[in-house]
Parts: sequence; structure tokens; C-alpha cells
Amino acid sequence: MPITEHPEISIQTADFSLADEVALLEQDNAVDGAVVTFTGRVRNQNEGKSVTSLTLEHYPGMTEKSLASIISQAKQRWRIGRVKVIHRVGELFIGDQIVFVGVTSKHRKDAYAANEFIMDYLKIKAPFWKKETSEAGENWLDAKGSDEDKAAQW
Repeated sequence: MPITEHPEISIQTADFSLADEVALLEQDNAVDGAVVTFTGRVRNQNEGKSVTSLTLEHYPGMTEKSLASIISQAKQRWRIGRVKVIHRVGELFIGDQIVFVGVTSKHRKDAYAANEFIMDYLKIKAPFWKKETSEAGENWLDAKGSDEDKAAQW
């Protein structure tokens, strides 16, 4: 059950079906010929440490506003149709899906660019906090410099 309901944004604890989300993006797409998706999962390692779980927290209201702003910016920059961003919160384990970003457009170039932009900005602008549990204990993660550098290219 989603924590928030917004046509393009879902912050939720429950897993999601990649096939269902793609089908919704493709539904009634007489105009858009491109569908680009990204799905992020919990990795089993980070910076040389074995990871056992990842706990994500967010600031309700602020998170949705931030994601809506990111989507709005993408729509201003590229000719895109449908957009869907799903981000899970709570405790997640190795292989669990964390995030889904789906974008449609008439042509693939806009869909690829908008999808990458949304994901890059989501990593540094959206108010999510990540606590990693590893063999060394628990650790709150900061944004990576490489993520900041990537987003700065836009």
C-alpha cells in the first residue's frame, strides 16, 4: 500500500511489479513510441563492505514535493509523456527493488535523457535518508561525490 498517492509519484513500503509499471506506462500510448525505465536494487556490498540490509527513511510531504519538482523540471527540458517514480522506504534486503523511474516520449532520446536526469536528481535532491547495515554495523550514508558530479552535468 503506497504511503502517498500522486499520479506520477509513489512512496511505499511494499514491493512493486516492474511488468505492471511498464504496462501502465504503455497503456493507451498512441503518441509515445519510447518507454525507458530504470530499476535500482539493494546491492550486497558497498565500498568493500558486505551489506545485509538498507533502511530508507523520508520526510513525508517534503519528499513528494521534491519529486514533483524534479519531474516538472524534466517535463520542461524534454518532450516527454508519462512519468512514474516509485521509491520504497523501510528496511530492504539484498536484491530488493528500491526505486523505479519510467518515462515515455515520442522518441527515445528524450525518454533516455529525462529518465537519467530524474534518477540523478533524485539521488541528491530528494529527502531520503539511507542507513546501511553491514558486517561492520550500521552507518548512515551521505550522498556520493560522484552522484553530485553527475547531477551537476545537467
